[in-house]
Amino acid sequence: MKRPVEIAVLSDIHLGTYGCHAAEVCQYLNSIAPEILILNGDIIDIWQFRKRFFPKEHLKVIKKIITLASKGTHVYYITGNHDEMLRKFSDATMGNIHLIDKLVLNLDGKKAWFFHGDVFDVSIQHTKWIAKLGGWGYDFLILFNRLLNKWLISMGREKYSLSKKIKNSVKGAVKFIKDFETTATDLAIENKFDYVICGHIHQPAKRLVHNQKGSTLYLNSGDWIENLSYLEYNNRKWSLNYYRENQNNKPQNTSKVLLEPNMFQPDIFN
Repeated sequence: MKRPVEIAVLSDIHLGTYGCHAAEVCQYLNSIAPEILILNGDIIDIWQFRKRFFPKEHLKVIKKIITLASKGTHVYYITGNHDEMLRKFSDATMGNIHLIDKLVLNLDGKKAWFFHGDVFDVSIQHTKWIAKLGGWGYDFLILFNRLLNKWLISMGREKYSLSKKIKNSVKGAVKFIKDFETTATDLAIENKFDYVICGHIHQPAKRLVHNQKGSTLYLNSGDWIENLSYLEYNNRKWSLNYYRENQNNKPQNTSKVLLEPNMFQPDIFN
């Protein structure tokens, strides 16, 4: 039996790349019956799209999303930097599938602001070719890391993440992540959002942030390259989760999130 979920949030799946865990994405989506599915950017990696590499497992993810929409799930596809070409079609609606750049929802009386997060990334805004080159390098690093981990497992040793080691050891990367989170939460607090939900930086997080003007709950859904992480909203609470094989799919009691016109708030950011 599929587990009822009020809202599920996934980001940075990067379909069409070697590092994508498409089979695991499908298994997770097959295990839930969401009322709302929010795809928070970089779902299809158009930057690194290759005609010779788009396996069946990747196509199955797209098919599953369409199937969920056909069965009543409201799907909100928020564009990111790797699928920015879709932004020319922003605000398009196909049945229960909505293509948008950002989203504001009223959840049980609290305001939630969803966006991918690349708008805060200066390297993308001003030197896109460097960002794209970095994306290719990251994809091949992940591919090499998979081969390394297969060898480590065969030797009876634990898996090792090269990219996490690099991110944690390079001061610039650590500072970028901190600055990203600070910018997102400061803007959310200034504009009276109770929740701010991002992707982009591949760093899963759930943290209550305070400053002199107030507080907000910062959430980042992470990615499906290394962390295999996602967010769920049930019974007025957010949870940050990680995919595990043989995960428990027993249904949980959930309250309804009513899809009313006032769920969409005026867009305050142009």
